[in-house]
Amino acid sequence: MKESEIRNYYNKKIKELKKHNKLYFEKSSPKITDYQYDLIKKEIIDLEKKHKFLKSDFSPSNSLGYAPSKNFEKAIHRVKMLSLSNAFNLEDLENFEKKIFNYLNNKTEIEYSVEPKIDGISASLTYKNGVLVLGTSRGDGTTGEVITDNLKTIKDIPKKITDKDFPKDIDIRGEVFIKKSQFNNLKNNFANPRNAASGSLRQKNPEVTKKIPLNFVAYTFGYFESDKIRKQSDFLKSLQKWGFKISEHNKVLKNINELENFHKKFEEDRFNLEYDVDGLVYKINSLELQKRLGFTSNSPRWAIAHKFSADSAYSEITDINIQVGRTGALTPVARIKPVNIGGVVVSNATLHNEDEIDRKDIRIGDTVKIERAGDVIPHVIFVDLKKRDKKSKKFIFPDSCPSCGSKTIKEFNKTTKKYDAVRRCTNEGFECEKIAIEKIKHFISKEAMNIDGLGKKVVENFWALHLIRFPQDIYQLDYNKISNLDGWGDLSVSNLKYSINKSKQVTLDRFLYAIGIRHIGIENAKLLAEYTKSIKSFLKFVNKKKLNEFLNIDGIGDTQINSLKKFFDNRSNYNVVEKLSSILNISDLKINKDGKLLNSTFMFTGKLSNMSRAEAKSLIEENSGSVVSSVNKKLKYLIIGEKPTNRKVQQAKELGIKILSQKEWLNLLN
Repeated sequence: MKESEIRNYYNKKIKELKKHNKLYFEKSSPKITDYQYDLIKKEIIDLEKKHKFLKSDFSPSNSLGYAPSKNFEKAIHRVKMLSLSNAFNLEDLENFEKKIFNYLNNKTEIEYSVEPKIDGISASLTYKNGVLVLGTSRGDGTTGEVITDNLKTIKDIPKKITDKDFPKDIDIRGEVFIKKSQFNNLKNNFANPRNAASGSLRQKNPEVTKKIPLNFVAYTFGYFESDKIRKQSDFLKSLQKWGFKISEHNKVLKNINELENFHKKFEEDRFNLEYDVDGLVYKINSLELQKRLGFTSNSPRWAIAHKFSADSAYSEITDINIQVGRTGALTPVARIKPVNIGGVVVSNATLHNEDEIDRKDIRIGDTVKIERAGDVIPHVIFVDLKKRDKKSKKFIFPDSCPSCGSKTIKEFNKTTKKYDAVRRCTNEGFECEKIAIEKIKHFISKEAMNIDGLGKKVVENFWALHLIRFPQDIYQLDYNKISNLDGWGDLSVSNLKYSINKSKQVTLDRFLYAIGIRHIGIENAKLLAEYTKSIKSFLKFVNKKKLNEFLNIDGIGDTQINSLKKFFDNRSNYNVVEKLSSILNISDLKINKDGKLLNSTFMFTGKLSNMSRAEAKSLIEENSGSVVSSVNKKLKYLIIGEKPTNRKVQQAKELGIKILSQKEWLNLLN
């Protein structure tokens, strides 16, 4: 990926985050789950770590929350209300603890205070001489909205505390939330309990807030000066003594294994809770160590949120449909009674393949547990056999294509010596309606021909109207007919025409990817384009049955060759490619002959630092060099990273091949 492309992608992600920040914090109307939101933030931060030139004022690495609303008075937090960094797996947890050990320069057993991460709204309460004098939202972490009167309507929040041990000046922080049962009884149009809590707290009139059954759980402090309390767990006990509610699930655990085991158990049981929980929070229990560790720009070093990997719910399978993909793969899809999972109403779940149905014995009418995580398509985890109807029957997977009636097969994999899990239609071309439609959808997609305005739904509509049957039909559309269709005005027709005409200028690699050959993805299409140079040359290889020559290409193997043969053995596929090659202006691949690495061949072994293999390969190719996959006499340089393969290093030495470190290789480019 070029630097400009990386910047564009990064800015796109920043823009996406800004949009969701506004929906989440300002409008209390998120369109994605917290899990998806966290993944966007994580991707941005990972990009910044990998590419040091990336920077934005709106990055989650240097910004928190969202600017306070203009509708409320503002207050500066005496101690910042920082967000927590996230852990999604055991590796993330281990890295968290490793960083702590490195910072403290001491590897000792650490005691953790563990609390459920309630999916609500953070709030800070300032008490002076036992009286609640100020209540604020988190805002942007530095400045919050003054919502004192609204917070005072919550029964769980003490207005005055007379306990003799209660500090004279303290900020107590916690979470405002609505219980699931209370949310279900609300008549207000809120998407989920968190939205309801957020919307209720930001009412201008406290009397409106008072009508909403809000709850408050205290979990930490902001401003607080005391030498008496030395542990987070002791502070939680003190909170309870002072009249605050704390989570009944708080625990003290001693190592990563205990954290991981508790997380697994809690994730299984959390659906029985009265409130939504999206993870667990781990804090170093020692307040002294917390103070030593301090903070990064936007999160404490001594705490982390261990998010649950997915959200799930139970539902009933009403039907099982078989979908046919571009490459003929038959994918079973469960139609389920609509159910809310993580703020999203789910009515379909993938069953993956025939083997999955057999293994889990999934039947129509079954009650099943559905899981949804981020952008992953919802899928069935298991069947609740206790609720199965005794009259239910096993689902029989079709042995013929539901679209064209062709025979379906499971291919034998020579590498694994096993039959594939996926059953496929034996039709390789456009004779199968569903395959044809999916091929056209792939052809117009962003990564392929990128025809804006001709989306998947439009393709389906045009197919139903007999306007399209093959990809080449796109370039012969009757725009007069289209202009008479509902939803198509002069402007939209004009834009479509422009986008189609623009797509006629296409590079060879993009075209080879667009025609939709199985196992020929973007990278393999590029390899074929580099080898053949032009569409004319590529078709010569096809016509002369010389596809086996492509085995000389590093990265192309028997799998790809067999796919190419099957594809072009089908006459309709060949005709499509031939007709498109006469319609489109398919530009020959231009090889940079001015690069610093011209006529140089490279090979990598070992892990590269701050760079992926793909990025390194791209860098070499941009500078006119090439990358090979084996050590031979044609190899000029062997680049070694961390933990290189000794055998490859030894072979290179024997052949007199120059061995470079990653730094030495990069110096060749300067």
